Amino acid sequence: MYARVIVDITHSEVDKVFEYKIPIDLQVELGSRVLVPFGSKSIEGIVIGVSNSCEFEESKIKPIVSVLEQTPALTPETLDLANFIVNNCHVTKATALRLFLPSEMRKGKVREQFVTYYQLAEIDLDKVINGLRSSAKKQKELLFYLKENGKTESARLTEKFSSAVKTLFDKGYIIALKERRLRNPYKELKREKKEISLTGAQINAIESVQNSNKPTLIFGVTGSGKTEIYLELIDKTIKQNKTAIMLVPEISLTPQMLTQLKQRFKENAAILHSGLSAGERFDEWWRIRTGEAKIVIGARSAVFAPVENLGLIVIDEEHDGSYVSESSPRYSTVDVATFRAKINNAKLVMGSATPAIESYLKATTGEYNLVTLTERINKKPLPVIETVDMRKEVRAGNSSYFSRALKFELNECLEKGNQAIIFLNQRGYSRSVICTECGHVQKCDLCDVSLTYHKEDESLLCHYCGTKYKMIKACTECGSTRLRYGGTGTERVVDELKKLFPKAKILRMDRDTTQTKEGHFKILSEFSEHKADILVGTQMVAKGHDFPAVTLVGILDADMSLHFSDYRSAERTFQLLTQVSGRSGRAEDAGRVILQTYSPENPVLIKAINYDYEGFFKHEISVRKATSFPPFSDILRVLVQASEEEKADAVAIKLGGELSKLYNANRERFRFFGCMKAPVKKLQGKYRCQILMRISSGNFDIIDKIFEKAKEYNDKAVQVFVEINPNNLN
Repeated sequence: MYARVIVDITHSEVDKVFEYKIPIDLQVELGSRVLVPFGSKSIEGIVIGVSNSCEFEESKIKPIVSVLEQTPALTPETLDLANFIVNNCHVTKATALRLFLPSEMRKGKVREQFVTYYQLAEIDLDKVINGLRSSAKKQKELLFYLKENGKTESARLTEKFSSAVKTLFDKGYIIALKERRLRNPYKELKREKKEISLTGAQINAIESVQNSNKPTLIFGVTGSGKTEIYLELIDKTIKQNKTAIMLVPEISLTPQMLTQLKQRFKENAAILHSGLSAGERFDEWWRIRTGEAKIVIGARSAVFAPVENLGLIVIDEEHDGSYVSESSPRYSTVDVATFRAKINNAKLVMGSATPAIESYLKATTGEYNLVTLTERINKKPLPVIETVDMRKEVRAGNSSYFSRALKFELNECLEKGNQAIIFLNQRGYSRSVICTECGHVQKCDLCDVSLTYHKEDESLLCHYCGTKYKMIKACTECGSTRLRYGGTGTERVVDELKKLFPKAKILRMDRDTTQTKEGHFKILSEFSEHKADILVGTQMVAKGHDFPAVTLVGILDADMSLHFSDYRSAERTFQLLTQVSGRSGRAEDAGRVILQTYSPENPVLIKAINYDYEGFFKHEISVRKATSFPPFSDILRVLVQASEEEKADAVAIKLGGELSKLYNANRERFRFFGCMKAPVKKLQGKYRCQILMRISSGNFDIIDKIFEKAKEYNDKAVQVFVEINPNNLN
């Protein structure tokens, strides 16, 4: 027997299938991870085929060294999905296969965890104790302890009885047992099941999903009960002896959703995301692979979970940009989920209060089954959004970050014993540090961006590459000590709130306060248990959270995302403002939102204030159509980066010249073509150029040629990669 193997090397030169002989004593199956000879060493690989014959001369075929696990790591379905990634993302087979395995497992850095226990052997206890010397007090105490407590972990016994454990074991009076221990993330989750009655609208939504053979988009206002619809659909799927995957956009949402899943489905639910430890991720992955857990919840990468007999995929907050990977392979989670649902004949459900423009267009044209939920389940109206013109505040002498209206509403909210959320999509204390003498702005050495001041540890941090610098005392350009802070971040907002409301307990939730897996969970738990009065945060606080006591949301600098040079800036602003506003008034008390802006007449803000998604969609889709932007075209960005600026420039010019020939030969299919420096021209020590193209939708042959041409110029010195409809054009 022979195995066709993809070796775990992502270089394009070895992007091929290698054949190996299967030794008689090895059980090798499709999807098995194996160790194979490759050159002068042995490396890991994945078996993608098993055959009775080989294509090469048998004497030249080397045997497989070993099989790494008894259960094949990959299923036949995930191998099909890997081929989909290869063809759609234009990556090597090894790169695609890595998506399906925990990285530490691939590198052999994590294993199953076993714990040693001791228990009494089959002995006459009284006789043994009488036979021990009078000085062997610890041994006698240990024997009595095991009689009373039964099987006990070795570490605990050694701590209490030290060398007596080994002595009794050597004498055969106690025996050792090895048992596997699962590293269980979020052990502290509460699991009391809550009884919830579904509304008529929720029941109708569930029936619509079950009766449709298309992907379903649930367009429901914030607080309309989409989560309960998901849980009920998962329940019905499990009862059909099938499995389910539920995706959420942020790791911060995962504990809250997992709590609900654990309450309802106990140990049938597993979690996958990058915030887990290597051991936790390994154990959860194997619980899924072996079928012990039939429900998977996680962020984007959980779409590759090794479930079998898949019956349902749910994508919550489907509009969120985090569902598109910005590193290789650059995949769209929705595209992967659509393919996976199709080959499994599974249901695909996407939900949002602010669907992506592309998704809602598919729903209105019949490609998706559309379910609309127009009311909150508590029958309460959506919170009233009051706009505050900050230009008038400045003219009135208010130079604070908080308008008079927001201060008043915060005071009222706290006096009534309610909670408030303050939203500002900028972490740190200040966005930049500027010299008032020469105007120099402190920038990152590795990136062409200004550094953000973080007061907590007196540092300057690059939010692009993560490099940290000590806070300067004088300008590095002219030596002046006259420095000022430009812009405001969440850290500074918390400082100001403490001065305004000294008795209030304030929490901050941003990337700086949620570095660990427990970071999100602790903050959210504390706030949901009303141990804090105000939660200040970035977009993390805008998504999916349900805090019944929150009756006020304050939005600082609502214009921030409007002015990005990106065709999606209006859509993102509308989504973000609607989502964060929806955190208010989700229980009995009515909610309010104070939205601070310097451009209250902006049509996007006006639509958001009135929760007019339909009006926003009609305007936005007409603009996209008139200007030939997605979904009426595809934007392709070829990014060229190198450690030396001259090399990046030279390759960009040469590749741009090659691609311009393709452009000139197919001008009727192109809407735009240009070669230029990237907006952030240096990032993580690499100089960057880009070739931007806009092509009419459906021209896959042109796209394939662009990928092929870009691949020719990609090497160790210069990296060249292609993005289709990138989320971030910076």
